[in-house]
Amino acid sequence: MAKMKCPCRYIYDPEVGDPKQGIPPGTQFEDLPDTWRCPRCKRKKEKFVPVGIITL
Repeated sequence: MAKMKCPCRYIYDPEVGDPKQGIPPGTQFEDLPDTWRCPRCKRKKEKFVPVGIITL
């Protein structure tokens, strides 16, 4: 399960999900609804990159 990182440095971990937004553990990032936003900064999913990818 790949972790995804937001520009604000929040990391979405599929093993944890996002309980505050009703996303259960085991939910892959690709399977998040299009309406899901970063819980920290409210950015859209398309702003996230895989953990380990360096962004400038």
